[in-house]
Amino acid sequence: MGKQDKEFVKEITPRSQDYSQWYLDVVLKAQMMDYAPVKGCMVIRPYGYALWENMQQGLDRRIKDTGHQNAYFPLFIPESLLQKEADHVEGFAPEVAWVTHGGNEKLTERLVVRPTSETIICEMYSRWIQSYRDLPVLINQWCNVVRWEKVTRPFLRTTEFLWQEGHTAHRNEEEAEEETRKMLEVYRDFVENDLAVPVICGQKTEKEKFAGALRTYSIEALMSDGKALQAGTSHNLGTHFAKVFDITYLDSDGELKYVWQTSWGVTTRLIGAIIMVHGDDRGLMLPPKVAPIQAILIPITPKKARKQVLSKAAEIFAVLKESGLRIEMDDREEYSPGWKFNEWEMKGVPLRIELGPRDLEAGQAVLVRRDNGEKETVALSELTQYIPVLLEKIQTNMYQKAKQFMEENTHRTDDYQEFKQIMEEKRGFLVAGWCGCVECENAVKEETKATIRNIPFHLQQEDPGRCIYCGQDGKHLVIFARAY
Repeated sequence: MGKQDKEFVKEITPRSQDYSQWYLDVVLKAQMMDYAPVKGCMVIRPYGYALWENMQQGLDRRIKDTGHQNAYFPLFIPESLLQKEADHVEGFAPEVAWVTHGGNEKLTERLVVRPTSETIICEMYSRWIQSYRDLPVLINQWCNVVRWEKVTRPFLRTTEFLWQEGHTAHRNEEEAEEETRKMLEVYRDFVENDLAVPVICGQKTEKEKFAGALRTYSIEALMSDGKALQAGTSHNLGTHFAKVFDITYLDSDGELKYVWQTSWGVTTRLIGAIIMVHGDDRGLMLPPKVAPIQAILIPITPKKARKQVLSKAAEIFAVLKESGLRIEMDDREEYSPGWKFNEWEMKGVPLRIELGPRDLEAGQAVLVRRDNGEKETVALSELTQYIPVLLEKIQTNMYQKAKQFMEENTHRTDDYQEFKQIMEEKRGFLVAGWCGCVECENAVKEETKATIRNIPFHLQQEDPGRCIYCGQDGKHLVIFARAY
């Protein structure tokens, strides 16, 4: 590696030295985003947006496969609509951005820049739903929302962010609960299979549930610094909003009834999850299923053989692109091969294809994996068949590595002193019993900065033992963690 190449790598702060700075170095250096002139806002650059588009396509397909349709609702919400639901407005009040003027005129009623769309969608559903024949209503929208955050970090928490929000209406509790759990499973499937990020599914505590919801469920992921990230939520809203907004339907038995509602969403913070779960000191590491570029072809071209190598490289590039591979070729003369290797590794491209004069003579190419650095030579005639298989192996390996990390950093204890020590020295997920009292939940948070991430489904058949804080009989086994 030449001096230029070494300096390139040095521009990314090692994770062990300063994790927060490493994260910022990676998103800026990889040209995922840049800071906007507005505090707390970011510009998502083409490379970052291409990643989001691939993620969006994978999730949008799943949402439509479960019978939902996309629609769009306004960015502005009248203050009177938000004020209709007390818990909801109280939950979002500190984060709301207000529009007070239109041009030079003061508005007769302030407008909220949507922090979420329950209220305006409920207003529309009250108009659209009249009979049981109108149900279920299964609508999703892809849009931006604004929440005036005090502390921001690119992708993880920004004043404006992109997301999808599903909003559905049903005849009864059973249908609403089935929908809520179904969409949580859609999220789990998407995040684990497309993003290669393992998650824990469970129910949020009363304290942590969505403002105005009956029940909230979440998927929780563990980042490589041992902190948790809420990767998606699904809410059974019950009839709470329906009663506030008078969303009723005439049932088949002739009775007027309130609809049962759900809402669910994931955001661009999933990009942050990909970065922190898979990234290393060399930069990004992107799962092949969502990577903007799945393979980068780098011709190695000494002057004498430049023409022949470039000609063959162009031929290979065309064939692989035609096969459906998301591939680019880096034939820039002003950069050395080593510099290019570093750059594309830093950008997280899953596979590098090297082609030099010797490779040309042997009728082969060198393939280098980003996930483990392994190199292998493959006959040029076999590349089209071989590369998709290799990308699948990379995808699987990335998930398995992340799952192993999560398992190795999931601890279990019934001793509060040990709990505090683990949370301070090791972090990670900490499984412990909880009595169900919010006082114990608050005390643990105050003393350790750890919150109950959720009440995991897979642990509910096990004996919860004693509450980690008060020592009384446990009601649930829960997962604690410090979180983003």
